[in-house]
Amino acid sequence: MRAPLRPLLLALAVLGACGLAQTSAAQPVQVAPGQLPPGAVQPVAPGTRPAPAPPTLTLTPAIPEVRSVQYLGNGFIEVAHAVLTVEPAQRGRLRPLVQEVARRVLAARPELSEVDLSVYDRGAYASFGGPLPVLTASVPRRRLDDFTAWAGGTGAYERVWVNPGTMSATRAPDQVRETGPRPAAGRESALEARARNQGGVLDGLLYRGRFRSLQVAALTFDDAPHPLYEPLLLDLLRRSGVKATFFVIGRNAAAYPFFIHDLAAQGHEIGNHTYHHVRLPPLTPAEVTQELQLTNRTLQALTGQPVRYFRPPGGDYTPQTLDAARALGLTTVFWTDDPADFANPGDAVVESRLTSRLRPGGIVLLHDNAPEMLDVLQGFLRVARQRGYTLTTLGGLPK
Repeated sequence: MRAPLRPLLLALAVLGACGLAQTSAAQPVQVAPGQLPPGAVQPVAPGTRPAPAPPTLTLTPAIPEVRSVQYLGNGFIEVAHAVLTVEPAQRGRLRPLVQEVARRVLAARPELSEVDLSVYDRGAYASFGGPLPVLTASVPRRRLDDFTAWAGGTGAYERVWVNPGTMSATRAPDQVRETGPRPAAGRESALEARARNQGGVLDGLLYRGRFRSLQVAALTFDDAPHPLYEPLLLDLLRRSGVKATFFVIGRNAAAYPFFIHDLAAQGHEIGNHTYHHVRLPPLTPAEVTQELQLTNRTLQALTGQPVRYFRPPGGDYTPQTLDAARALGLTTVFWTDDPADFANPGDAVVESRLTSRLRPGGIVLLHDNAPEMLDVLQGFLRVARQRGYTLTTLGGLPK
């Protein structure tokens, strides 16, 4: 969806003013050489299987900077994601390169509705969770001429982001598999148990809706936005007329601001999932606050709206985590329906878990970058509708 240029430029300007340029606000924990910062590596849930690799496109003749081109479909449209790596000396000449890649990818597969591009520094590239790209762009086929004009310096194009070089320091993200809300000490407080049992928001905690007699449940997605999956997921939700809450990783929002604009423009709700998707219990209270604050600032600058909801990665938290969220005016949200789509148990298993756990006042947890979510979502939405359920945002959940 095309967004006006001025709001996006204003948002990016605000990001620089509100703290992204202040790298000390999110500096990684200092550790001895050879050690990893707290929370950098987490165990994988038992039974997790590798996700199948998406199909790839090969450009002939090859473009040396293109590392990979993957594509996926949702049954209605297909989208590709091209990853490029460049040397520092090439940064000043990226426009003609990305224009050529976009044109070639769209020409190589006529079924594609869109190609998204992520350009990384070759020496620092460490996949999607590593240092941020130096440039990103989203190019729907119908906007290729606009993108070409921008690349040639003769037009504006709002679906592109250039790293200003003042982004917050990198912290290695967790490889967390959500298995259920888990206090770090392994015990729930009386308040947490009461919030879980009675439902609704209680002192900044939300486990489920309050009214079990209403056929309403919240649909939520963690880890947004991802440049291959986001357009496909948004297309499915638009076709189904369903609004959801997306728990956004702040660094992903900063690098792909056009997808945050798409989410907001289509009426979805945007929540806080930390800036680096890092497990919070090992961090100090000040570091937890930094993760939440930086994400809030990023999202508010892009949408102009306050952030209301927060979900800790992995569902792991401490009393200090909850206190930090409360101090920022955030409601900490958990879930009732987790099919473990990120563990790749198989489409049939994910679909069965989703439908069997659907209940009034429930909160459904999915991941926007899980292939099996994409496979089963349309069927799940259809089953929920047939059962008389309304799936909505957390804001729309009776609390």
